[in-house]
Amino acid sequence: MVKNRPVRGATLNRDSTRFNLPEREADGDWRDVREEVDGAPPPLRTTVTVERPKTIISENRSPDLPFDRSVNPYRGCEHGCIYCFARPSHAYHDLSPGLDFETRLFAKPDAPELLRAELSKRGYVCRPIAFGTNTDPYQPIEAKWRITRGCLEVLSLCDHPVTITTKSNRVVRDLDLLAPMAAKKLAAVMVSVTSLDPKVAMTVEPRAPHPERRLAAIRALSEAGVPVFVSLSPVIPAITDHEMEHIMERAAEAGARAAFFLPVRLPFEVAPLFRAWLDEHFPDRAGKVMATIRSLRGGRDNDPNFHTRFKGEGPWAELLRTRFHIAAKRYGLDRRDDFRVRTDLFRPPAGPQGELF
Repeated sequence: MVKNRPVRGATLNRDSTRFNLPEREADGDWRDVREEVDGAPPPLRTTVTVERPKTIISENRSPDLPFDRSVNPYRGCEHGCIYCFARPSHAYHDLSPGLDFETRLFAKPDAPELLRAELSKRGYVCRPIAFGTNTDPYQPIEAKWRITRGCLEVLSLCDHPVTITTKSNRVVRDLDLLAPMAAKKLAAVMVSVTSLDPKVAMTVEPRAPHPERRLAAIRALSEAGVPVFVSLSPVIPAITDHEMEHIMERAAEAGARAAFFLPVRLPFEVAPLFRAWLDEHFPDRAGKVMATIRSLRGGRDNDPNFHTRFKGEGPWAELLRTRFHIAAKRYGLDRRDDFRVRTDLFRPPAGPQGELF
């Protein structure tokens, strides 16, 4: 049972208390009773706040991730994917991981210059920089801010390797940069396709592009010579798991070289949002979905432990893995080495103005 297209992903704007931040309280002004007066909640509009960090490359020390550094041009994500593990990061700004995460966004316009400065530092060791590890670098506001593109321009001039994960066909707008980089084995892209059913997709990921547009992006990237992969992550039991093989078949037809999947994860603040979303959009199977997720996660909503958090355990996890591996072999989506990019061509920016040799 899928209701009409939702305006946003989360149905709640629950505050986080994980970081000992106080929950916000009504302050007594007219906005606290606006819904009672107007008879309906006001429409939620996306706002963007400029954030000016001192550095832009984030280090990753998690032993179960394949990259050690990433760049996130934006904080928060308008795609509104209900399962997004990045939602709790909004609590650092004393904002809700719910609706705030997908409506109150932060952009980092200085990111390209910060990136140029960090690549210029004496002793910098080149390794692939990952984009899309927290929030989507090609979410709708990239069309205006073009911060991801600015960063790619810096990396392209430096011959610095990059990997990108996105669920947006907007990535093809940067083919003029990505294709030449890919020709040097400096770029690879992973496109996320979690469902081919438009009604399911627009409920799970309400402001992400249509699944067919994502498949078209896979085709365009592949035809341009960019190594492109498909991510089925996350697979949601009883909602999207039955589509695994079909997604992989369609992605292979479009030119994907390999596939990747993870069972759905529900970190601390995400679990109650996900439960409320299930009750709203899939009340007929909410209990079954959560029971299966708990069976995957050792009886809990989430397993936060390194190495096991991405795999799941038990019969359901084993069944998903078996189906995935059979389909990957059938459709030729088991060439994971193609996602590797080279690091030996890197040329650091030169001079205080960041001009390049």
